[in-house]
Amino acid sequence: MIWVNDLTDSNNVQIKRLDTPITDNTIQKLMIGNKIEIYGTVLTGRDAALPRLVKSIRNGHNLIDIKGSVIMHTAVSAAGISPTTSNKEEIEESIPYLAKFGVKIHIGKGALGESTVEELDEYSSIFAVTPPVAALLTSKVVSKRVLAFEEEGMEAIYSLEVRGLPCIVAAVHGKTIY
Repeated sequence: MIWVNDLTDSNNVQIKRLDTPITDNTIQKLMIGNKIEIYGTVLTGRDAALPRLVKSIRNGHNLIDIKGSVIMHTAVSAAGISPTTSNKEEIEESIPYLAKFGVKIHIGKGALGESTVEELDEYSSIFAVTPPVAALLTSKVVSKRVLAFEEEGMEAIYSLEVRGLPCIVAAVHGKTIY
């Protein structure tokens, strides 16, 4: 783990860089509210995949090495990734079991049950949340006003004042990421 001193958010809060695989020692140094950036491999899974992974481990089949791993509760599509609700029965039931067998960080959204939180602690694992993209982008809007077609409601044309709106160039110089 590297404590990055030169990266700060708008409130001058230090951002902690974590490199995979994650160790128990790293988990021990984290506190509620820490801002982290994960570098390295992140596994993904959600409603269908995580119960199957648990079943394979229970049956003695180690399909993938999860020791020290990070799992994000998401699907992967051409549109990108965004966390799904982690407290869905199929997902939350898998969290303690996967933590027991080595997953150190579970990334998703939503509140977990008290027993799940206690089991994470027992296995020296954590749950981290990441806002959906819409929440991140909306947080960058300082003000807004309707310019045209007010009767269209949310589909009206707005003028937005933004600060720090993150973007990825998707097409330039005749090339595209798709």
